[in-house]
Amino acid sequence: MEASPLITYTLIILTTLTLIIIKLSGKPRRKLNLPPGPKPWPIIGNLNLIGELPHRSIHQLSQTYGPIMQLKFGSFPVVVGSSVDMAKAFLKTQDVTFASRPKTAAGKHTTYNYSDITWSPYGPYWRQARKMCIMELFSAKRLDSYEYIRNQELKSLLHDLYDKSLMVISLKDHLSTLSLNVISRMVLGRKYTDDQESDNSIVTPEEFKKMLDELFLLSGVLNIGDSIPWLDFLDLQGYVKRMKKLSKKFDKFLEHVLDEHNERMVSEGENFVAKDMVDVLLQLAADPNLEVKLSRDGVKAFTQDLIAGGTESSAVTVEWAMSELLKQPHIFEKATEELDQVIGNDRWVDEKDIPNLPYIEAIVKETMRMHPVAPMLVPRLSREDSTIDGYDIPAGTRILVNVWTIGRDPTIWEAPNEFKPERFIGKAIDVKGNNFELLPFGAGRRMCPGYSLGLKVIQVSLANLLHGFKWKLPHGMKAEDLNMDEIFGLSTPRKVLLEVVLEPRLPSHVYNV
Repeated sequence: MEASPLITYTLIILTTLTLIIIKLSGKPRRKLNLPPGPKPWPIIGNLNLIGELPHRSIHQLSQTYGPIMQLKFGSFPVVVGSSVDMAKAFLKTQDVTFASRPKTAAGKHTTYNYSDITWSPYGPYWRQARKMCIMELFSAKRLDSYEYIRNQELKSLLHDLYDKSLMVISLKDHLSTLSLNVISRMVLGRKYTDDQESDNSIVTPEEFKKMLDELFLLSGVLNIGDSIPWLDFLDLQGYVKRMKKLSKKFDKFLEHVLDEHNERMVSEGENFVAKDMVDVLLQLAADPNLEVKLSRDGVKAFTQDLIAGGTESSAVTVEWAMSELLKQPHIFEKATEELDQVIGNDRWVDEKDIPNLPYIEAIVKETMRMHPVAPMLVPRLSREDSTIDGYDIPAGTRILVNVWTIGRDPTIWEAPNEFKPERFIGKAIDVKGNNFELLPFGAGRRMCPGYSLGLKVIQVSLANLLHGFKWKLPHGMKAEDLNMDEIFGLSTPRKVLLEVVLEPRLPSHVYNV
């Protein structure tokens, strides 16, 4: 006798309910051992503890809760590592576990929906992008081939500064022009923002610098919608509106660049030879053997990444270095003594001279220790459940590596709040991601792919500024009166631009470049 459908359905329901009851009444799930941290408030989490300079707020919290702590930004858990051991755990030991990026408004609206190198999530697309950077865009051979560009633009800067001797100047304006000109010629093939070459379809140099400043600010801000998604549509701080506006400006410029490069590719046909990084990207985009298709938006996103990263970091670092040196004249004297001894007074410093200038290198490292461009690096995302130092880190947790605090750790650095380049003399500490007490460019898979270029520009620029000129603060300002406040963003520039007065210190014929 067959069971009625009603009885069958009843048995299925009862069986299902029984299984659910057994599961619920079974052994409870292990309670997670989460890192220590302040108790979060409903809805906002610990956002109430974060001030205008998040890296300083988090630094203070780390002094209470230790080298690994958990915060809640809205509904999202955020684990902060603030020691060498924690940095090594996140960026080396379990690098692949923490190799992805969180979804943010900045990544969505300013990088063509996470199509760039910085914000793209871990996966085939990002791995392909990283390979492009290592093998093509930033290979030693390609960077060496562009040395003449860096040399020409640096000499142009030095000549311009010579013409402004004894005048009050804003140093970062000149440094940004140098960086922008160098990276524009390397990436774009020419200075698209040069006043002499501009047209109605592209921006002026001043506008473009403002766009880059805005990009770095918006990429690093603590946007409420990123932490409390259900408030995202309100755009309470107005950041998303600014991101969309900025994205349109960049897209207009980048479309112009790609159109010109495509026209040259078509006109030259089989005789086409890549002259700049955009040419290389367009060739890669046309490669049918790529694992993941590189779209036009992808080319624009990569190009924007290259321009922004290569311009901002070097200008900010050199400005901070000069700020610190102006507060300590004896460091100036020691640096110029080394330059006079190694270089002499009848030529400029070349890139090949840098290994013979250990004190200049030490000044750069000390600047990066005290003023890291990205004080908490770019946020990472846990791809799976893991354990760090005995603490559970669930998948989806956002990870911050607090290099600002590591750079001020008294167990690593003697007198950590003092600017002392001598601490690096005779020490085998580099900035290439091998020494976790100094990580200005990060480490591991998500380390800045263009660090070698940035380091070249920073070192040779600073060396020549010190070699070629005497520097002082304007209007009789005393060193102790120099404002050293910063602005938080993806980079951390000075709040008040550094104004200086300079005069030549080399024979006049050296400046005729």
